[in-house]
Amino acid sequence: MGRIVQQIRVPSSSLYLGRGKVEQLRTLAQETDATILLFDGELSPVQGKNLEQALGLRIMDRAELILDIFATRARTKEAKMQVELAQLEYLLPRLARMWVHLSRIRGGIGLRGPGETQIETDRRMIRRKISQLKRNLADVERHRAVLRRGRRHRPVLTAALIGYTNTGKSSLLQALTGSATFVEDRLFATLDTLTRETEVAPGRRVRLVDTVGFIRKLPHHLVASFRATLEQAARADVLLHVVDASHAHWEEHIQVVDAVIAELGLNGVDLIHVFNKMDLVDDPDAFQERVARSYEAVACVSALTGDVAELVALLRAATSPAAKTGT
Repeated sequence: MGRIVQQIRVPSSSLYLGRGKVEQLRTLAQETDATILLFDGELSPVQGKNLEQALGLRIMDRAELILDIFATRARTKEAKMQVELAQLEYLLPRLARMWVHLSRIRGGIGLRGPGETQIETDRRMIRRKISQLKRNLADVERHRAVLRRGRRHRPVLTAALIGYTNTGKSSLLQALTGSATFVEDRLFATLDTLTRETEVAPGRRVRLVDTVGFIRKLPHHLVASFRATLEQAARADVLLHVVDASHAHWEEHIQVVDAVIAELGLNGVDLIHVFNKMDLVDDPDAFQERVARSYEAVACVSALTGDVAELVALLRAATSPAAKTGT
């Protein structure tokens, strides 16, 4: 409905924006009949509460919006638990905003108003739920560890597909393995870790692991909740950093993913930059020359057309787990 930008050195601790911008935002919301205000940043509980009081409209920040998108995308039991955990951890310090309407009912000296009592009850309930979800996710991770131990007798090169959201990781997995996977042109279409195997040479198989996509300013609640899933990449022999070559900001996307790789301690893992969607690039030859100068191991592919030969060749040449361990 409308958009307001403020250049400010430090966001206001009480309103995020300056007071003049808040008044300008109120006017714009009234003129456009807006029903919700979305902030491209994470608001503190105090900022969210003050903005809702000042503007009289529903306030959402970037973190809450992404959490809502994740909630609609989650399919497996594990993904649903991870998203619910992130939502509850986001909600816990913001409960007071939900009970503002009860603050008018004051308790007497030494007494508590019903609003405060309800908030405390809800906080206890949410903390119990968070503890239960963490225990359940730990059980899932232990089960996954048992499955991994069962595979050790058959060393297979493991390659984890990582990258910015909507770069075509699932499409690439499908192109490499020929297996049917959920593919859709939208943000965070895949939240669940998906593993498939394919043969890149006679007798040489590779295990491919698809992971959740990243995004700029990913809420820290999500990074924490999906840590067990993301750490699947830590156990990979090689990382396939999938990049949307047709996107205008692909270099910025690489920086975002590099930051997450560093946060997870994966800098020592072999890395292949896979530039996907080459069928949409205006000058493929010039693009390929450019990225070849900038990155060590590069494969330019198109999952849509099935042109993945460069990536298959690199996977064929990658060091196998048996070679690494000397077995």
